[in-house]
Amino acid sequence: MRSLFRAAFGCFLMLWLHAGTAADSGWLQSPQNTHARVRLQAQPADGMAGETRMLLSVSLEKGWKTYWRSPGEGGIAPSVSWESEAVAGAVTWFWPTPSRFDVAGITTQGYHDNVDLPLIISAQVPEKLAGTLTLPVCSNVCILTDFPFSLEPGAGADREDFARQFAIAMGKVPIAQGLTDRASAGYRTGSLLISAHREQGWQNPELFIDTLDGSAFGKPVVKVDGAQLQVTLPVTDEWGDVAGDLRGKSVSVVLADSGLAQQLNLNVGALPAPAGRGAVLWQIALMALAGGFILNLMPCVLPVLGMKLGTILQVEHRDRQRVRVQFLASSAGIITSFLALALLMTVLRATNQTLGWGIQFQNPWFIGLMVTVTALFTANLLGLFEITLPSRLTTRLATQKRSGLAGHFAEGAFATLLATPCSAPFLGTAVAFALAASLPVLWGLFLMLGMGMSLPWLMIALWPGLALRLPRPGRWMLRVRMALGALMLAACLWLLSLLQNHLPERGAMVIAGVLLLILVVACARRYGLRAAAIASGAGLALFFSLSWNAGIHPPRDEIRWQPLSEQAIRDALAEKKVVFVDVTADWCVTCKANKYNVLLRDDVQQALTDKQVVALRGDWSLPSPSINEFLQKRGSVAVPFNQIYGPQRPDGEILSPLLTREAVLKGLKNAQGAE
Repeated sequence: MRSLFRAAFGCFLMLWLHAGTAADSGWLQSPQNTHARVRLQAQPADGMAGETRMLLSVSLEKGWKTYWRSPGEGGIAPSVSWESEAVAGAVTWFWPTPSRFDVAGITTQGYHDNVDLPLIISAQVPEKLAGTLTLPVCSNVCILTDFPFSLEPGAGADREDFARQFAIAMGKVPIAQGLTDRASAGYRTGSLLISAHREQGWQNPELFIDTLDGSAFGKPVVKVDGAQLQVTLPVTDEWGDVAGDLRGKSVSVVLADSGLAQQLNLNVGALPAPAGRGAVLWQIALMALAGGFILNLMPCVLPVLGMKLGTILQVEHRDRQRVRVQFLASSAGIITSFLALALLMTVLRATNQTLGWGIQFQNPWFIGLMVTVTALFTANLLGLFEITLPSRLTTRLATQKRSGLAGHFAEGAFATLLATPCSAPFLGTAVAFALAASLPVLWGLFLMLGMGMSLPWLMIALWPGLALRLPRPGRWMLRVRMALGALMLAACLWLLSLLQNHLPERGAMVIAGVLLLILVVACARRYGLRAAAIASGAGLALFFSLSWNAGIHPPRDEIRWQPLSEQAIRDALAEKKVVFVDVTADWCVTCKANKYNVLLRDDVQQALTDKQVVALRGDWSLPSPSINEFLQKRGSVAVPFNQIYGPQRPDGEILSPLLTREAVLKGLKNAQGAE
């Protein structure tokens, strides 16, 4: 009898709610939180048996906010703990388009002032709809407040007024279509790119994204080009390290513009082509060509110049055809080496490894191989040993007019290996674009880099008369050969100094001592005591160089360098300070040139030691996932990398790889702005 009465009462309750009023909790407020009020209303849906509509209204004081379903880099979303388990498993939340809040470099997504959140319960509700609302609200501090509620017949709201409020709230929820007819998502290490197309164009677009397990998204960077929209979001894991590969996963985003918002669920695939890519691609190709050519002028490629001169001097009989063929072989060696680098980058990408220009110099085995090769080249140029072929093979090569082609090819390949630690103007932009592009574009741009570096060789191949204008062979060639040997020895010593990061203390100096002893003994047997004395002097110079780098005689540097991190940049910007970022590596000769020619200048030292300047340095001499991610977020894959932040440059200004005193001082001044 009692159950029959309850059933009858429940039917009466539903009819009552349906007929005239909506259950209403009234405005609730907690004594622990006077900055927020909440109100909950419920009404069975018209013509939908077993479905109830609810409306959660939140009213916040000025300066306070609550969060969207995905709060962003901080916070939690509002939630309800229901007394009925049947209700708990049948509630669907609908979230109006949020706003973005940026505080101290942290970006969050949520609501301020007043917001109405619609809910639909797809189950038969009990006689009393009860639970506890947990609401986070934040200003300078954050408060998490519980609001117990119970919706019962009695104090009700007008049914038509509730229907109007519910319809208005649902009207602010993003729709499934209508804003964009074409959208896609692509991922590369450290960033997610969302592209969308709209025929009417874009006015003030915004993007809000749901979090993914294992990934955290930073503040989006929006770029509009006519009907095409591109939004780039930095991606890390929950600890700020490199995130896993997002390709193949699905991301949920809300795209909003001019009062209209659309919900998008996108599968992450290969990075989509940006608008106007054809125009960008040919510009990047020209940058690659120019960057490759400029590599010939960088200080780390001086030994390459020596090898080029050595090739010219060894031309026999001054035959134009022979000169052309030999220099074409050297050009082929350079281009083939750049294609080999493209293959290496392809393999690293396929295995989700670190990508970067010159990263092979982080490997001690590679450096050791280069030390060995340059030492052998040095000994050969100094005449300490000669490589002779059997007479029959020599005769055959001569008759086929191919003498030394393999050697010329090897010289081109070796020149490329010595050039990779350098970051020339245009080179960093071209390489960064290539590593983020599709594989065909990557291979094409590395081919252009090889063509650019081989341009001097190709010029001589096209006009052999340039080489034939050199003086006839004579004793002067021996002096030039010795000079070239000295250049190659300098390259060997520099490479040997890089091993200090990988060997035990003084290990590199022990190896240097052994090489010195071999060099002195060989020179004494070949040329006498005078040559041995010269070799000893070179060895002393080597020990001095290694001792300097090891810290016995450190260079004068009064800048208080601090470890590089994203948090350090945010902290300094929050204090209205200027930030100077320097990412360097021991194997980067351009970095050394920047240090001694610019950063150690008195006026630059004075500017960087100012109390309003924070100097951050990252060392990429050894593999570092954090520095690799830092560079990739800024579209760079090479060092040196310098960037300046400040009150007037919150997004940072990237400087040229080749620093100048004027550029650094002007950048610091512009970042600070007028006092």
